Amino acid sequence: MQQFLPEIEYHRGTRDAAGSRMSILIPSWNNLPFLQLCLASIERHSDARHQVIVHVNEGSDGTLGWVRDHGYDHTSSVRNVGVCYAVNAMRSMATTDLIAYANDDMYLCPGWDRALLDAIDDLGHDRFFLSGTLIEPRATGNGAAIQPHDFGSSPDDFREEALLAGFAELPKRDWSGATWPPNVVPAKLWDLVGGYSTEFTPGLYSDPDFSKKLWEAGVREFRGVAASRAYHFMSKTVGRVQRNPGSHQFLAKWGLTAKTFCRYWLRRGEEYRGECVEPERTGKLRMQLWKGRVKRRFSA
Repeated sequence: MQQFLPEIEYHRGTRDAAGSRMSILIPSWNNLPFLQLCLASIERHSDARHQVIVHVNEGSDGTLGWVRDHGYDHTSSVRNVGVCYAVNAMRSMATTDLIAYANDDMYLCPGWDRALLDAIDDLGHDRFFLSGTLIEPRATGNGAAIQPHDFGSSPDDFREEALLAGFAELPKRDWSGATWPPNVVPAKLWDLVGGYSTEFTPGLYSDPDFSKKLWEAGVREFRGVAASRAYHFMSKTVGRVQRNPGSHQFLAKWGLTAKTFCRYWLRRGEEYRGECVEPERTGKLRMQLWKGRVKRRFSA
């Protein structure tokens, strides 16, 4: 993969971030209608004040001018530098002790932030990684999401009123295994593990890698908060990008597959039963670890 030093610019906006609880990082790549809807949902549906920071990748669709005109703190690059460089750049502009990360193709539902902040207050410590819960239009077998519940595939056909009328009634309990956005982590933990790993640029598998780095740092509270909900239009940018071989990178880095880590260590998608623990080395797990070692050897 070609290595480069991304040229990123940093801009303070005109919005007052005083008293903000979280700094919300949102990378965007020529996706202005989705970004506008995402930002509108944050403004309408947040209980607390938050600092919002946008990274504009390329911005040839007018995103950069729109973000500047509306006073948002933002970083920008003339080409797409991927999500890892983007979120790390935005983090350097954050002013709060909590770093949240959301994608621009997400619509945050009423009370999304209050549910996360309440969960943080109840924990009483700062060794956690929490995710909100996605409502998605298609069934993919993702046990961490509420699916399939189709409220539209774009801002043009988005059935906003129907979502707002029924999102809170969709059954879901807290789940284990936070990796994906929307998520929140203490800023000092973000810095301790070095943020998102840029070797995963443009970003595939950087999410479980970040969770694995937190695990290695001693974090065990990986919870998906069911009451914090966001509608996800689903992968509106990943189909346009040249993908990195993320699964092989994760395996080469950590010596096990991301699937094994998420299933046995994080128990991702299972009902939340408290902090994660080291898994018992059952026959099934030993077999998965052996398969990973073989795959790693022959894919090197």
